[in-house]
Amino acid sequence: MKTESNAKKIDAGIRIILLFALIDLLLHLYSNAFANYGIFRDEFYYIACSKRLAAGYVDQPPFSIYILAVSRFLFGDSLFAIRLIPAISSALTVYVTGLIAKKLNGGNTSIVFACLALIAAPIFLGVNTIYSMNTFDWLLSAFTALLLIKIIIEKKNILWIWLGIVLGIGLLNKVGFLWLGFGTALGLIFTKQRGYLKTKWPYIAGIIAFVIFSPFIFWNMTHNWAHLEFIRNATSEKYSSLNAVTFLTGLFITLNPFTVFIWLAGLYYFFFNKEGKKYRLLGYMFLVSLLILLINGHSKPEYLAPEIPMLFAGGGVIFEKWTSARSLKWLKFALPAIIAISGIVFIPLALPVLPVKTFINYSEKLGMKPESSEHKKLEKLPQFYADMFGWKNMAATVANVYRSLSPDEKQRAVIFAQNYGEAGAMEYYKNLYGLPRVISGHNNYWLWGYGKNVHDPIIIVIGGSKENHLKSCDSVKTAAIIRSEYAMPYETDLPVYICSGLKYPLSEIWTKVKHYD
Repeated sequence: MKTESNAKKIDAGIRIILLFALIDLLLHLYSNAFANYGIFRDEFYYIACSKRLAAGYVDQPPFSIYILAVSRFLFGDSLFAIRLIPAISSALTVYVTGLIAKKLNGGNTSIVFACLALIAAPIFLGVNTIYSMNTFDWLLSAFTALLLIKIIIEKKNILWIWLGIVLGIGLLNKVGFLWLGFGTALGLIFTKQRGYLKTKWPYIAGIIAFVIFSPFIFWNMTHNWAHLEFIRNATSEKYSSLNAVTFLTGLFITLNPFTVFIWLAGLYYFFFNKEGKKYRLLGYMFLVSLLILLINGHSKPEYLAPEIPMLFAGGGVIFEKWTSARSLKWLKFALPAIIAISGIVFIPLALPVLPVKTFINYSEKLGMKPESSEHKKLEKLPQFYADMFGWKNMAATVANVYRSLSPDEKQRAVIFAQNYGEAGAMEYYKNLYGLPRVISGHNNYWLWGYGKNVHDPIIIVIGGSKENHLKSCDSVKTAAIIRSEYAMPYETDLPVYICSGLKYPLSEIWTKVKHYD
């Protein structure tokens, strides 16, 4: 009878996990199908990368790009198709988070606390709204935590093999996964699990991870360590305004202020709870990553946030124990209710579920000012949403300029974009508007070059100043102005020039337009 009762309990727990995973999936599918604002700047670039598969890219390892290539082959590159994988990955992260709570011997209440807190975190919903390597970062971080818990409980050596595979894929997806690896290694040293260091298995896991990650290392070796240059420039320029205060306050806000009770309780669970101390390795993994990112001085909250699900799971377990006392039983219902209500309030800030004008009014009433982690000028929308607007209109405007050229000029025409968002968007709409080749000096576009046999080109330049373009060309004519409501300020009221008569060889000019950031 007891065995049968336990089986029913387990089944109930899984059903709860599946329910929360389904809710998360449906939220994203609804947003993608009926309420989206448009393709995000980075998504255009990822699509461009997926058409040029390589062992590495200036700004990222290749894993997410290969997944996107497969996804595009199977489903196409419509907005809904591009964002199908992030929606599924998000639901899987919720599922794994629930499994972590169960593996920590948590009951149904702990699962509700953990999964609800995760879905109610705006940063989690926002990251999985668009296609990027970040969606896999969350899933792989949660899966790493689950494997470590299973290693501690089950003591099966085969799990180290799986851990090495997941760590390797995590690194091949995003270099920042290295912090989690450091945290795991130091956690082994500072906890009872240090006994594993006397066996071969942690080292086998490390070797497997290195082998999986090695193609990106070799790619960098043959491309002048491009990714290191990218990180150096991004830290000193794009993210120079960030500091430890913006990092910690951003983490607190973007995780939903009302979930702080859960994830801090999770940290308490792993370090001070009698049962939780068995898994202190996970606590060290989090603290080491936190310390590294604080020392960096220019970190974004989303760098650490993927390690929060395991804290939500641990916090869920401890809150389940605390709220079992009669005096705190009310908290068992009150706190989830508060988290759920706050999550609903914050949903429009992370998922584009409201019409844009309604969103602007809504965010103003909440007192939420538009923000940018890149220190960009903003107007009505936060950068996350503004970067979903204006691209198709930009392509249509550039197409009109291209169509104004003579047949001979069209044969020699190329489009020069200032950044990968503009370049990626021009490529995405190339067939729709019949646009010529697109080039740019930004990140991997610079490596892809300007093409062969380019003689006396007519260059349609998006943005920049006429005075600057005249330094390289004899003739610079303003042909159009790109105007896009709601787009980032630096992507609207943007001149489009027709430049001709290069003063220097294109190969010489190309060395000057390179910018990795």
